[in-house]
Amino acid sequence: MERDSQLELYEAVAARLKEAHTRVRELHVPQGVRMALSRKLLAVTAVAKHDLADAARRLDRLMKDLDEGRFPRGD
Repeated sequence: MERDSQLELYEAVAARLKEAHTRVRELHVPQGVRMALSRKLLAVTAVAKHDLADAARRLDRLMKDLDEGRFPRGD
């Protein structure tokens, strides 16, 4: 049973990561900001390999920031 819930969480995180990548790609922001967001997405992807629940939390925060228009500085 736990394996099923883990698989569901994996599928949900994968679908949300795909959505996040699409949203970042479509943003009208400077290239530096886009790169910073892409690095955040890569970090979430890396965390997902070891701690799926933490990756889901990080992705939730990132999506909330995108929804609210809060973007990292693009140095």
